[in-house]
Amino acid sequence: MSPQGTEMLDVVIVGDLMIDVIVMMSAPIAHGSDTPSRVRTAGGGSAANVAAWLAAQAVPTSYVGRVGDDALGRESVDALTVAGIQAWVSVDASHPTGTCVVLVEPGGERSMLPDAGANAALLPADVPPTAFRPGAHLHLSGYTLLSTGSREAGLTALSLAAAAGMTVSVDPASAALLEDVGAARFFEWTRGVDVLLANAQEAEVLSGTSAPHLSASRLAETYGEVVVKVGRDGALWHQGFIAASAPAQHGIEVVDTTGAGDAFAAGFLASWLMHPEPETALAAGNRLAARAVAQVGGRPEVAT
Repeated sequence: MSPQGTEMLDVVIVGDLMIDVIVMMSAPIAHGSDTPSRVRTAGGGSAANVAAWLAAQAVPTSYVGRVGDDALGRESVDALTVAGIQAWVSVDASHPTGTCVVLVEPGGERSMLPDAGANAALLPADVPPTAFRPGAHLHLSGYTLLSTGSREAGLTALSLAAAAGMTVSVDPASAALLEDVGAARFFEWTRGVDVLLANAQEAEVLSGTSAPHLSASRLAETYGEVVVKVGRDGALWHQGFIAASAPAQHGIEVVDTTGAGDAFAAGFLASWLMHPEPETALAAGNRLAARAVAQVGGRPEVAT
């Protein structure tokens, strides 16, 4: 049930699950020398993060992914289950659980050094047809499509969702990887999905323009609805020639921007699936993103 007490659509999340090694640097990195830092590990991966933020809002959520046959993988699956997420997770005997080193500079900006591990070996057979049913929603992490090893699994998820008549959202995931594969191929894989959730850099790669409103307008010719996240300026939405926007939350001390886009996606979807009003959904996404940047790590903090 939703927080409002009304029926809510189930959400199926397909994509990456990582262990984040978060390095909170005391200063910009001193190349070839030492930068004193605080280091911690936390659950990560764009898809798994979205699932965790959805579950924290009491949205019925399933996660589909792949981990290594190792302690980190087992702990990761246990964490999803404890969060109330139905985990359809395959175990890979050949690849370790994905790991990402996250370098967080003073001010919260982060850079990532990922090793996809088992995520890049996600197979079509790992995507359970029984998880795809009429009335549910699929959210697909773009990382699944941008890796050659997991691409067919991502395309299988999209095909199963289409056959079931599900609504679909896609996060392009990485501007750098989008540049590698090219916008045309990404359009071929995702054309016509209901919602594209991109940040400004990803939207620029896909649209060919650095102006967020123009990017969103151009991309709305390919997707049902387009959301472009513009950081401290909030987010904007386009559907055809119709546009909307919502400002970011202000007065927030930014600690770590890891997972902010994932939190935004979860907040937006939780609202949009109940009442598809863009301003309300954008504001809900911005509120959850503000929570994310005020903490360390890409998932909701667990009260102890």
